[in-house]
Amino acid sequence: MVSHLCKVAGVSRQGYYNYFSAEQVERRKVKEKKDVAWRDLILKAYKFKNRKKGARQIKMVLAAQFGVVANLKLIRRIMKKYGIECPIRRANPYKRTIKATQEHKVVPNLLNRQFKQGVLKDLLEVKSCETLKELQQEVKDAIRYYNYDRYQWNMKKMTPEMTPVQYRDHLLKVA
Repeated sequence: MVSHLCKVAGVSRQGYYNYFSAEQVERRKVKEKKDVAWRDLILKAYKFKNRKKGARQIKMVLAAQFGVVANLKLIRRIMKKYGIECPIRRANPYKRTIKATQEHKVVPNLLNRQFKQGVLKDLLEVKSCETLKELQQEVKDAIRYYNYDRYQWNMKKMTPEMTPVQYRDHLLKVA
């Protein structure tokens, strides 16, 4: 019976029995415990300062705030395994339809208006705001987070607020 099931599943009998051996079961339990510990650390970094982050930001927060060095692959694997997702703006499927049909064409900018693109809309949680004051406070918090608290990948994974001192120390260590 086992031989037939292994043939159907495309697995060797030795592989089947090896999978259920006590040694392999113990190894999977140990790995699961390690994954749970990493998940807890990643969730701490993910929710640090009440801002949800992606894998790169989590890596920088773990290194700077918690003193833990983690590989990006490990962080992404744990995030995928436990369903931790970065709240990014997904591509608008309607835009794809528009491009495919060529229904809406871009007209030249005859007025020479300057359209500024920003990340502020990514950082705001406007839906939770009920009054204008709450919205203004949310905007101030988002700007403060973006300018002072957010770890930046291109600045040696340092925050802009701490960068001059940290960067100087970094240069002194390297020299």
